[in-house]
Amino acid sequence: MPVKILSVDDEIDLELLLTQYFRRKIRKGEYEFKFAHNGLEALTMLLKEKDFDIILSDINMPEMDGLTLLTKINEMQNPALKCIMVSAYGDMGNIRQAMNNGAFDFATKPIDLDDLSVTIEKAIEQITYIKQMQKEHNQLESIKGDLAVAREIQQAILPRIFPPFPENVDMLDIAASMNAAKDVGGDFYDFFRIDDDCIGFVIADVSGKGVPAAIFMAVSRTLIRATGIRAVSPSECITYSNGLLEKESVNNMFVTVFYGIYNIKTGEVKYTNAGHNPPYVLKQNGSAEKLPVTGNMAIGIFGDYEYQEETLQLEHGDTLLLYTDGVTEAINPREEEYGDERLRKLLCQSNKLTCQEIIDTVKADVKTFADGEEQSDDITLLALKRL
Repeated sequence: MPVKILSVDDEIDLELLLTQYFRRKIRKGEYEFKFAHNGLEALTMLLKEKDFDIILSDINMPEMDGLTLLTKINEMQNPALKCIMVSAYGDMGNIRQAMNNGAFDFATKPIDLDDLSVTIEKAIEQITYIKQMQKEHNQLESIKGDLAVAREIQQAILPRIFPPFPENVDMLDIAASMNAAKDVGGDFYDFFRIDDDCIGFVIADVSGKGVPAAIFMAVSRTLIRATGIRAVSPSECITYSNGLLEKESVNNMFVTVFYGIYNIKTGEVKYTNAGHNPPYVLKQNGSAEKLPVTGNMAIGIFGDYEYQEETLQLEHGDTLLLYTDGVTEAINPREEEYGDERLRKLLCQSNKLTCQEIIDTVKADVKTFADGEEQSDDITLLALKRL
């Protein structure tokens, strides 16, 4: 696209002078000149044609002078539109006022066209830079908008209605929360009914952060849910999911997962822990202990791997708390980690709380500990209590 230059001057001879001097650039399509004879005429053209790049304006003109025109151009708030002001050599007061009011540069009459050509080239460099910055800014705004929509979608696919199983509200309390460190996250939780007696529940943490982790998160969550509702055992579910995810893994991404099946009537939990943080069991007596480490690796690393499962018995009033490492690895300004022991002590004081109250308590304590330090990882919790 040619650089569009609007020359504003009441001297008609200037048109011929400019078109003759810049004729080669005009013929090549590099420059396009338009002409106005006073500020008012120029302003009318600027309002009709929004794509001018450079205004070459005399200061002393009838009807609307160049300084007034410059003020009107400033009101358009177009940083890519550059004004070069022209006046008599001795008119330094007006030239100085024009520069103070935002003119890009100036030229004095009689105009040295070689010098004007250099000034125009400098203006073009500035305009090109500004337009590139505007383009990148618009791209970033578009990405920001897309990320906001992606965040809404990601939150929408996670269960958010509590209690999720109102028909069992007198036997089961369950709550969960996910707070991404960025616009979108790689953590997820889920729970779903398998049959009248059993529900599946899962918490997971995808390696990495941001958009790639969020996409892999959505794939992992869908795969585990689709497999789990078929009423297969936890070990079968994770083994099958791992085989498929390993084939889809890009850039060596993997997922740590804790998947369990809870029997609402008996309180039995069958589970497979695939490299995830061992959950805590909060007992009625106020103790809080971690489940033993199972030795299973995260999923998505090796496709040919058989996962093992374990069994846990929840007594009435017991709570199982699952969490991602965004909780225990939260950092404060002194670069100290929140840590497992701090979490355990807090949970020992929380055994009488509801699942939602436990989650809110942990999140509030982590926030207090972080003391304003930026969240560096997704924070996700899931609590399940036998009533």
